[in-house]
Amino acid sequence: MTVDAERERAFQAFFASHHADLARLAYLVTGDANAAEDIAADSFVEIWRHWARVETADNPLAYARGVLANLARTWIRRQRRERLGLLTLKRFSEEFRGSDVPAVLDVRDALRRLPLRRRECLVLRYAFDVPEREVATILGISVGTVKSQTSRGAEQLAGYLRDASQARGAELVAVAPSGIAWGLEGR
Repeated sequence: MTVDAERERAFQAFFASHHADLARLAYLVTGDANAAEDIAADSFVEIWRHWARVETADNPLAYARGVLANLARTWIRRQRRERLGLLTLKRFSEEFRGSDVPAVLDVRDALRRLPLRRRECLVLRYAFDVPEREVATILGISVGTVKSQTSRGAEQLAGYLRDASQARGAELVAVAPSGIAWGLEGR
């Protein structure tokens, strides 16, 4: 087997192992399923372009998550500029209603309302169970910043969900660390 074939096989194995998780991460950060798939695909293009560096990294998955986080951040900034003045909040939220249950919509809406850095920290820490040190590496920030952003984000997210719950008259169910409520009773 040639060096190029071995390299390609290693990348294919990495792709097979991590594509679904990276696509899910992109979805949780962006809130857009189509964009998430595009961002995940673009991430793998970048990862392949720098595969020699990625596979020799201490943690190739952390490297890949960092690439994805940067691409997602760029996408979010672009969307923010494009939407500015074009869509009302009501029309924007109606696009995502579909057949999702209200609890899922509450979490999605609450995550979207969080500042990007807090959202990234929460999603990586709680949805992907990434250690604080790795989150810091992925996002290029200190461990202390990860801790503070995660704590503040969890508190802010819980407040948003509490407000949404009260608006509907439902009770929150706390099922995640730090009192984050991810679901609602009676749904």
